[in-house]
Amino acid sequence: MKAADIDQAVALIAAHLGRALSLEDLDGLLLAYSAHQATADRVRTNFLLSKVVPPDVSTWQLSHGIATAVKPVPVPANSDLGMLGRVCVPLLARGFRVGYLWVLQLDDELVPDAILQEVRIIQPEMDALAEMLLSRTSAYSDGRRLAEDQLLAACRGDRHAVVGLGGWPGVHGHGPWRLAALVTRGTNPSNPEESSLLHRLSALQATLGINTVLFSAGTQTHAVLLLEDAIDGIDEAEILRRFGLEISRRAGLPSSSALMGLSEPLSDLRLLPGAYMEARSAVQAAWVDAQLGGLVSFRATGVYQFLAVEGRDISPVESTLFSLLRELDCNRELLPVLELLYDKDGSVAQVAQQLHLHRTSIYNRLGRIRSLLGVNPLGGQVQLELHLALKADRWAGRPRL
Repeated sequence: MKAADIDQAVALIAAHLGRALSLEDLDGLLLAYSAHQATADRVRTNFLLSKVVPPDVSTWQLSHGIATAVKPVPVPANSDLGMLGRVCVPLLARGFRVGYLWVLQLDDELVPDAILQEVRIIQPEMDALAEMLLSRTSAYSDGRRLAEDQLLAACRGDRHAVVGLGGWPGVHGHGPWRLAALVTRGTNPSNPEESSLLHRLSALQATLGINTVLFSAGTQTHAVLLLEDAIDGIDEAEILRRFGLEISRRAGLPSSSALMGLSEPLSDLRLLPGAYMEARSAVQAAWVDAQLGGLVSFRATGVYQFLAVEGRDISPVESTLFSLLRELDCNRELLPVLELLYDKDGSVAQVAQQLHLHRTSIYNRLGRIRSLLGVNPLGGQVQLELHLALKADRWAGRPRL
């Protein structure tokens, strides 16, 4: 987002309203203002010159509740400050406060009723401006960091954080929800703080304009998204595409392949820890098993649901048959064929097509496996053991999130 984009958006809103506007961030710093000069009091003039709201003016404005308001707030004139009446429009994106737009009353206006009516008409333009500000003002602010910390704490089971999260305007009443975990291959910044910032900013940019994403946060190893359950596959695919591009652009790396894991829907925010486990497990399964695709829901991970149970660490070495076959399969010709055959419901034709082999070669390799193990690899109990061991071997190579 460029400053020129914000200037243009403010100019457009000023043209609609026919009034003087100024835009400030959460710290009272001037971001943009309109060229409309039909009304200009001492406060506006000084603000445009100094670029910052002075303490006495800030105190007067805050005394009218703008810091917690979610709707336009009339702030009456103050002759001691040389200040005409104005309306403060809090700009919120996804329930997060990103700035304030100030609309001045005309010299002969005694009440703000006309302004309040006019800003309701152009609410879409206000929302667009808020989205533009989201990446600029909130990504680095203390407020944004605290909000991200609260979401992550709720995901880890902090009861106070869960209660706080439930009170967010962008979350309350928007359930049922889902959690998503996002990772990319090939990015591993050595500095934990830099890695967290990379995931935070990339997730924020990747979800701009996608209203079903309620909030995002970043950790050292992955990004976390709080979603409405109504999100669809088109939005999910777009988030994946953008996230990979953002990670690559910000980390200075070649194009990264992004993966997303989705939890099951939840209607109670107290269930967030379980949903967080599901989202992480789903993206870990996508990491180790390319056949699942880049966008995986927890229910689609199959046996990895069993392997992902907390505290369970199944080693493929626990399978004698798998250990023997891995030791004897020196050229890695047998295990890949066997796993794919299990995954394809025993269809030799599909395995041959995917591996670019003749079906006779598949039957020959199955014969070799039967000879080496002394049992039929397609028998019920043997197949169950070997298939689980093959997936456990993959699961051991998952990223630790």
